[in-house]
Amino acid sequence: MKIAPQTRIVGYTRVSTTEQASDERTSLATQESAIRGLAMIHGIADVTLYSDPGISGGIALEDRPAGAALCEALEPGSIVVASKLDRVFRSASDALATVERWKAQGVDLILVDCGTEPVSANGNSKLFFSILASVAEFEKGRIAERMKEGRAGKKARGGHIGGFAPYGFRKVGEGRNAALERDEGEQATIAHIKALKAAGATHRAVLAQLAREGVTLRNGSPFSMQQLHNVLHSDRV
Repeated sequence: MKIAPQTRIVGYTRVSTTEQASDERTSLATQESAIRGLAMIHGIADVTLYSDPGISGGIALEDRPAGAALCEALEPGSIVVASKLDRVFRSASDALATVERWKAQGVDLILVDCGTEPVSANGNSKLFFSILASVAEFEKGRIAERMKEGRAGKKARGGHIGGFAPYGFRKVGEGRNAALERDEGEQATIAHIKALKAAGATHRAVLAQLAREGVTLRNGSPFSMQQLHNVLHSDRV
């Protein structure tokens, strides 16, 4: 399919987090370069670019800041270009439904990693796009599962999976090397709380006793009912 030089190319780039913006494989600059390169292959120099940095792929295109602007700007004859399917769509069903809707509006889509032709240019292109969309959705689910398993494994090994260290521990190290180390002072408070409970004290009685003893959280505030519950039911010892 030959694309006329006057065709309006609308490029779209996205990264999920601001950190990804510096990753050469997924960076906004890398995506933009792929889009402009595709346009140049077809002899088109002018590209209108829309970019969503730090936006989750789980958000519908029309609900993203730049994605919404792109959808509003589309007109018959436009061709949307993105580097990969997962930069634009949430799922296989989302991809297929959007492409069908755009096709009815006279708008085509080119995904650089699928080739230089619109994904709905012919039967073979459409079939390949449908398969690719389904595979991408499957792989997205597998990545989510592996990340969940990785966090669980790191937690089981005493690693820190993010956020504040739970009461009774302190964080040591940074990033992938972050781990939790027992805070003996807070561990002593936990043991005291559990001893009070074992002796039959109610939660309110425990809170009152801690207040009388001047026992506070690490930020100096008194224990709340929720924080007491967290200490008593933590799966870390």
